[in-house]
Amino acid sequence: MKTSTDRILTSHVGSLPRSKAVSDGVFAQERGELVDASAFRRTIAEAVTAVVERQVKAGVDIVSDGEMSKISYATYIKDRITGFEGDSPRNPPKDLEAFPGFLERQAKGGGTPSYRRPKCVGEIQVKDMGPLEEDIENFRSALQIARPVDAFMNAASPGVIALFQPNEYYPSREAYLQALADAMRAEYEAIVEAGFVLQLDSPDLGLGRHMMFKDKSEAEYRRLAEQHVHALNEAVRNIPADRMRLHVCWGNYEGPHHCDAPMETVLPIALKAKPQALLFEAANPRHAHEWEVFAAAEIPDDKILVPGVIDSTTNFIEHPRLIAQRIEKFADIVGRERVIAGTDCGFSTFAGFGAVDPDIVYAKLAALSEGAAIASGRLWGRAT
Repeated sequence: MKTSTDRILTSHVGSLPRSKAVSDGVFAQERGELVDASAFRRTIAEAVTAVVERQVKAGVDIVSDGEMSKISYATYIKDRITGFEGDSPRNPPKDLEAFPGFLERQAKGGGTPSYRRPKCVGEIQVKDMGPLEEDIENFRSALQIARPVDAFMNAASPGVIALFQPNEYYPSREAYLQALADAMRAEYEAIVEAGFVLQLDSPDLGLGRHMMFKDKSEAEYRRLAEQHVHALNEAVRNIPADRMRLHVCWGNYEGPHHCDAPMETVLPIALKAKPQALLFEAANPRHAHEWEVFAAAEIPDDKILVPGVIDSTTNFIEHPRLIAQRIEKFADIVGRERVIAGTDCGFSTFAGFGAVDPDIVYAKLAALSEGAAIASGRLWGRAT
């Protein structure tokens, strides 16, 4: 994982807006209605090249493939590992249940993505590495053209797979998580072997509190969340910590979020995970104050913080000076060399769905780059 000793690097959480051609293709594939698979593969390859170039143009240092080929960051796994079929009931977050009128308005206004969330109904094993190999090749080709500072590729953690795909096969949660860890290990290792930083998406540690763990006691939630971290660490046991980053969040949606577990609770759990870098929400109105938690905590000396300094659910373009202020808060806590400027979450967590206009997404990323430059000038004494 590349860091810098002379400026603040920029990155983001991973998913970026897909074109209509890409979104139509992934949904046609999902329905089994894809007419021309070769043409769709070309569409994805071209989209990856374009999205990498656009990130670099916006000033992003550490780029992703935008998750172009995936219908969502967690359910894509059904095409790569066995055991998943059908659909499962939706389980709305606790904060939205408290405001049923808002929940209904979201659903009617298209604010709730519609796609299959399969459940585990059989033995989990590696099914097909082909889709990952295509992702790797598309990304590698795009990087040769754009040449960013560094590159990462997303993969679903065992815990987030369990969050969205309920278990109806394994005798216990522990057995289910272990099976997921064993099956996903091949994907994780292949990403690192390809030369990319592995980003493990683990919203289950935050979002899970007001979804799958919403009826549990605080003590039980902590115990179960630590089970998820244990499974993740098992899955990446062969990968060096400095080749990985972990993303935690409380759900990438505009909503009350008043049931979010506080960072005081989530941080000690997340710090037990092996990945060196931690990406987390630090810009939206529910979590922007929680830099105070990091200031009071004992952050291990080898950890890198990637705070979200722009919000992924609003079309406001944050002022670069505000972004710089947010970066500087974390630099004051762990040191300027251990901070990378990031985003609260992805901008297109689900294909065809995103609260932020695609062009505004890149304007926000450009503001992120400008804010990081301002912070760098101040932190390294180059401010004019």
